[in-house]
Amino acid sequence: MKQMTTTLVRAALSLLTAALTLAPLGAQTALAQPSIILVMPDDVGYGDYACLGNPIMRTPSVDAFKKESLLLTQFHVSPTCAPCRSALMSGRHEFKNGVTHTILERERMTLKTFTLPQMLKTVGYTSGIFGKWHLGDEEAYRPEHRGFDEVYIHGGGGIGQTYPGSCGDAPGNTTSWACARTPSSFSGAITAGNWAFAATRWAGSCRS
Repeated sequence: MKQMTTTLVRAALSLLTAALTLAPLGAQTALAQPSIILVMPDDVGYGDYACLGNPIMRTPSVDAFKKESLLLTQFHVSPTCAPCRSALMSGRHEFKNGVTHTILERERMTLKTFTLPQMLKTVGYTSGIFGKWHLGDEEAYRPEHRGFDEVYIHGGGGIGQTYPGSCGDAPGNTTSWACARTPSSFSGAITAGNWAFAATRWAGSCRS
C-alpha cells in the first residue's frame, strides 16, 4: 500500500486528475476489504500510455501504477468529460443521469442518481475526492452531498473557469477555484501535487 501511495503521488504530479479514494472503516473491516484508489485523468486516451502499447509516449509513473493495480478493460468512455464521469460514478449511461455536455449546466448529475461512493458506504467504506468533480457546482449537486466524506476540488471543468456557460457563472457558484469542503482537507496552492498530497494524507489518516 505504501508503494502504491507513492506511485499515486507521482502519477498525480504528471496528470491533472480527479482521484477517488475509498478506505474501509474499522480495523476488522480493513482486513476483509481492500482500499480502492481510482484515478481518472482528463483528455487522455487508452492508447496514450506506454504500458498499454503506445510505442512513442513515455509514461513511467502510470506504467508503475498499472503494475500494482487491477486493470479494467471494458469501460467505454463518453465523448467528453462530465458525461464520462457520470457514467463512472453511477455505472449507467450518462443520459440516464441527465448529463449531456460539460457546459450550460448540462453537467449536473441528477439528484436521483445513486453514486459509487453512496453504494460503497453501505458496505463500510468512507470516501474522498481530490481534483476534478464537474458534475454540478450548485450546493445540492456537490460531491459532499453525493456520498463523499472528504472533498478537495476545483469547480467547473477547469481551474478558474468562469466564462459564460462554464458553470463558473452559475448563480451562487463558489467553486470555480480550488476549495476544501471538509475540515481536514489540505488547503494550499492550486496544484496537482497538492491534490495528491491531500489524497495520500487523508488515505493515511483513514488507515490509522
